[in-house]
Amino acid sequence: MNFVYISPYFPQNFQEFAVKLHQNGATVLGIGSEAYDILPASLKEALTEYYRVDNLEDTLAVKKAVAFFFHKYGPIDRIESQEEYWLELDAQLREQFNIVGMKPKEMKKIKHKSEMKKYFKKAKCPVAKGRLVRTKVSLKRAAKALGYPVVLKPDVGVGAGNTYRIDNDNDLEKFEAQWDHTTPYFMEEFIEGGQLCTFDGLLDQEGNIVWYGSLTYEEPTLDWVNGDRDGVYWIEKEVDPKLKEIGENVVKAFGIKERFFHIEFFRMPD
Repeated sequence: MNFVYISPYFPQNFQEFAVKLHQNGATVLGIGSEAYDILPASLKEALTEYYRVDNLEDTLAVKKAVAFFFHKYGPIDRIESQEEYWLELDAQLREQFNIVGMKPKEMKKIKHKSEMKKYFKKAKCPVAKGRLVRTKVSLKRAAKALGYPVVLKPDVGVGAGNTYRIDNDNDLEKFEAQWDHTTPYFMEEFIEGGQLCTFDGLLDQEGNIVWYGSLTYEEPTLDWVNGDRDGVYWIEKEVDPKLKEIGENVVKAFGIKERFFHIEFFRMPD
């Protein structure tokens, strides 16, 4: 198997993927922006070859790297980065080189919060009410329809970055004043009293769950980002049956295969 690994060096704890692929007989071909000399010995040993580009944001340079590997080693079986930031780059490369895996047309449902919501509803999963916001007018209409407090987050974004809790008209005006009006935001009703938990796992080539688990957070991620408190979470010994049922339905609705998945829920008092 020829496996092209995008950004094999960073994050450092992900280097183990390349190591284990090599140990299981794959030809691991790395593409990254770091100098070869700084790669640890274990990663160098795992990589059959490493192609350095000045910047992974330079899509043309990365495509040239994949073409080089294709010419030298033959057809590429998989391209992965294992990092959310590079999901769209991975998809573009798969499409151009006809490689198995998610293509650009499938990215919207896992990158846009407004699109994700549709699949949660399809899975009959309870969801917070939300609206896509693109203009000042739609911003105020959404706030009026949902009622305060609400949460505003970029429709395409990672984690809780650039996320705001809006409690009143004054907060909304402050947000509107600093908003660039070009970045679409997604507004949702603020969920009070829920405990954040997750349904995480791994899917095989047919989309079957081969491993799953659950984390419970002491407090919501937004509170970590906006305060000075450390984030605390733990792995549950047993996954709540209701969480498992809903989680499995959501995974099925999204129709993804041979990937890790991470889904966040609020467990309400009732």
